[in-house]
Amino acid sequence: MQIHDDVFVGGRWKRSHSSSYTDIVNPATEEIWARVPDGDGRDIDDAVAAARSALPSWRSTSPSDRAAAIVRLADEIECRSAEFTRLITTENGTPIAESGSAPAHGAAHLRLTAGLANLLASDDIRPNPLAAGRSRVRRVPVGVAGLITPWNFPLGLVIIKLGPALLAGCTVVIKPAPETPMATRLLMNAVAAAGFPDGVVNLVTGGTRAGNALVEHPGVDKISFTGSTSVGRSIGQACGYRLRPVTLELGGKSPALVLDDVDTGVLAANVLKVAMRNTGQTCKACTRLLVPASRHDELAGLAADVVAAAPMGDPFDPSTFFGPLVSARQRDRVAGYLDIGHAQGAKAVTGGSVSSRFDRGYYVEPTVFKDVTPDMTIAAEEIFGPVLVVIPYTDLDEAVAIANDSPYGLAATVFGADIERASAVAERLETGNVGINHYGSNAAAPFGGHKDSGIGTEFGPEGLAAYLQYTSVHYPS
Repeated sequence: MQIHDDVFVGGRWKRSHSSSYTDIVNPATEEIWARVPDGDGRDIDDAVAAARSALPSWRSTSPSDRAAAIVRLADEIECRSAEFTRLITTENGTPIAESGSAPAHGAAHLRLTAGLANLLASDDIRPNPLAAGRSRVRRVPVGVAGLITPWNFPLGLVIIKLGPALLAGCTVVIKPAPETPMATRLLMNAVAAAGFPDGVVNLVTGGTRAGNALVEHPGVDKISFTGSTSVGRSIGQACGYRLRPVTLELGGKSPALVLDDVDTGVLAANVLKVAMRNTGQTCKACTRLLVPASRHDELAGLAADVVAAAPMGDPFDPSTFFGPLVSARQRDRVAGYLDIGHAQGAKAVTGGSVSSRFDRGYYVEPTVFKDVTPDMTIAAEEIFGPVLVVIPYTDLDEAVAIANDSPYGLAATVFGADIERASAVAERLETGNVGINHYGSNAAAPFGGHKDSGIGTEFGPEGLAAYLQYTSVHYPS
């Protein structure tokens, strides 16, 4: 049992002002194994003050020196790879086959971000096309950034915000999800070992109270949030009132559109990663499988066979693909959607219930529903669990219409043997990201959602720009 009473503020662990704590539960065993502070407004005040104090010095540091510190952080993360892996699987239930790659992947993201330092190396000089003179366009950090991250990828979704914020010259306050703070606590040890100046990176654990205090704090200049659309709306509203820039990476109900010339071998090899990565707890999961009506039963059966064959069990077993859901609340949420699916007439080809295989743990049977219509609840709402719905279409226009008939627009996949044709279909989809015969985001390309899936982008130069603002200095000649 690990009991912590501190938050990371001003370069050191400091006792929290809060007298409340959050229990951290292992979702595979249902055992409480750690306890951390449920931070309050005073903790946020201290963290923001530390970040503001560190800002002038950090933003005046050269981009190359900031990049070097980020590379050192990547090295420190890799030195702690085994511990990060253990913590992620213990606090989140992520199968170790997934969590084992998280430290190296996070370190790689940081190094790629550091490689963008040349974009900040010099100001742009622009002649005035309408009169005499010229302007120097400066890229300056937006200031103190509040980073609010979810529980499904406890390390990676912090890293993709932290790297560009630091390179831009921002200082940060991180507020991770209350379910999964332990990997982020370890990250602070890596930050300290990498030699970041005191106050550049700060951490306050906690729930809604700490999150609201961070969003509403007058000393915060930017918010970046990944999480549910409902919470994102509230954060966006608060930032809009304060005229504060915000990045929102929100929910999805993404389609996987299967064309009539699909290579079924390719579909079978990719459907798990496309639709059910991290036990379905992935915002970009393509959980609506749109198939030609003439092949509905065949392709539903194929998907069910693949899903049923994927091992489920102990997340520390390297062969496990499906682990537990993160919490009892999430298990019950997914179970509620399974009940709705049955009640509305969908047929479970595999799964369809809470798992009875295990004495403990928040397990739900990986499920494939067929005979699903677009108006069913399970076809319209984000479930965030191992549930795939198979929806038939009669022709390509209808398939595209079904794919786009969603308030979300985060991701999509198109499966088809003719790559040119599949690409043409991809261009008709109203979404921020589309994969052809697979789904995997590119760390060098912008990642962001359309419609209710968010505002702004992450990754690449566009992700760096989210932490910058511009000053134009005008000269008469």
